[in-house]
Amino acid sequence: MSLSDPSLSRPAREQISDEALLELVQRQTFRYFWDFGHPVSGLARDRTASPHDLVAIGGSGMAVMCLIVAAERGWITRDQAATRLGQMLDVLERAETHHGALPHFMNGATGATIPFSEKDDGGDLVETALLMQGLLCARQYFHEHSARLDALWRAVDWQWYSRGRNVLYWHWSPRHGFVLNHEIRGWNECLIAYVLAVASPTHPVAPTLYHEGYAKSPVFRNGLSYYGIELPLGPPLGGPLFFEHYSFLGLDPRGLRDRYADYWAQAVAHTRINHAHCVKNPRACAGYGPECWGLTASVQRDGYAAHAPDCDSCVIAPTAALSSFPYCPELAMPALRHFFHDLGDRLWRPQGFADAFCLAQGWVSEEHLAIDQGPIIVMIENYRSGLLWRLFMSCPEIQASLDALGFSYPVVSA
Repeated sequence: MSLSDPSLSRPAREQISDEALLELVQRQTFRYFWDFGHPVSGLARDRTASPHDLVAIGGSGMAVMCLIVAAERGWITRDQAATRLGQMLDVLERAETHHGALPHFMNGATGATIPFSEKDDGGDLVETALLMQGLLCARQYFHEHSARLDALWRAVDWQWYSRGRNVLYWHWSPRHGFVLNHEIRGWNECLIAYVLAVASPTHPVAPTLYHEGYAKSPVFRNGLSYYGIELPLGPPLGGPLFFEHYSFLGLDPRGLRDRYADYWAQAVAHTRINHAHCVKNPRACAGYGPECWGLTASVQRDGYAAHAPDCDSCVIAPTAALSSFPYCPELAMPALRHFFHDLGDRLWRPQGFADAFCLAQGWVSEEHLAIDQGPIIVMIENYRSGLLWRLFMSCPEIQASLDALGFSYPVVSA
């Protein structure tokens, strides 16, 4: 079933309130997952130009979270959302897994692994973590599917991906083993993997892996100032903004602290540095300014790249600013208004904003990406209501994990 066709006409600034505009953008962006979901499973296609049966596991976790938002907001009925989730689970339950972990890509009809690269043809622990983040939120919301969701969560063997060492590894292949040897160390988008690995009720890892693995990295602690803003964690100038989005789709950074950082302060600082860089515009990129900002991973004219202040190709991705609404709404709303009203004739599409654009090249992407569209919906919702944060933080396993890891956080009831 398709959502009713949206109007691509755009109300003038004075004709639409901030709240109505947020609702419009969330709802239209949801069409990427609802109308363009895989026809058999409803799982999320990686991007608009993906091969017909290719779906993305991390993007599908985001799609599940977006179903919750859509049901709660009334864009679809709760029964419709639960039915779509059931379709997803039908394929996820028969999918080819690798010690319980899912691959980066798989066939949305059969569940067979689709290799990401020659030796990356097995489990992807970070993509699996992004999926499990969504499934745990769904377990708390769709009680009719709770047993099925819990079984998928319990099946992941996080211990296997530690190799008996003090760090998690990103990939395992049934043909090549751990040959990629990619240790998961921070600061990056992978905090969620460690929280879930410690939280597992069946195959947990020790909290020492977080402290001796993830936090033992030359790009974990920072403490320097950029544009007059002190950055607690991460690489110089912060890195791409998805570092502050993917783990925090469910994990609530408000009041979240450990021995290393206050994670709300980290997210706000990183966002402000990204904005300040675009305002200063040291590369003289066309269009950059207070209302046109946001560097993160996205498509670019010749492929895909992680854009950041120290890796700036003059490519703006709307998801960067829009997924930062919880942290800096006073910076995100002017960007939203600019993308919608000033650039909307080029950016606004039936499935939300184009993935990225470069005014210096006169280029606008023809694509949407699941992992860029999803955070727009989820993080705007967390700004508006805190819905996904509330659901995820109500999981008893997550609270136990945060306790074991040494985090302080506000307790949320189920």
